Amino acid sequence: MKFSIPRRLPWLLLISALVIAADRLTKTWVGGHFNRLTKTWSGGHIPLGGAIPVVPHFLRISHWLNDGMAFSLFADSASPNTVRWCLAAFASCLAIVVLIVLIRLGKSFSLITVALALVLGGALGNLHDRILYGSVVDLIEVHIFGYHWPDFNIADSSIVTGACLLMLDSLLPQKKAGS
Repeated sequence: MKFSIPRRLPWLLLISALVIAADRLTKTWVGGHFNRLTKTWSGGHIPLGGAIPVVPHFLRISHWLNDGMAFSLFADSASPNTVRWCLAAFASCLAIVVLIVLIRLGKSFSLITVALALVLGGALGNLHDRILYGSVVDLIEVHIFGYHWPDFNIADSSIVTGACLLMLDSLLPQKKAGS
């Protein structure tokens, strides 16, 4: 009797949805709501540019806007609107490609499928901000031995974790077909 393997895609998409939800909840808690008419934030726990120490001299929850991409690359561009929409287009294409690969590989859990689910959730979380607000809300600020790491958010963490898992998978010995 042959048993069919249940598809794991809904569970993988749930991982992505949880990343998006955690990202939205933390960004809303920090910044509150964005008024598109006045282009201001209100109702949040941290004013724009402010921070709350969590672990003194190491970790703070902050409220910053990043108009660029990782490490604020392109943030000081002469044409920020072009950067915004190019980054949004890139994130959209990335999300579509990752979703297609997840659909193809979504029959089982593996390091690759979980990594892709994390990347998808992070890409969509930041895409939401970029389209609606024109920039991404960053809220985690880390200082290590006097060095200030660029601020980031849950979506960024998810993308980096997914990328690290993909690298780890590429370094692990692969099983031979039929083994």
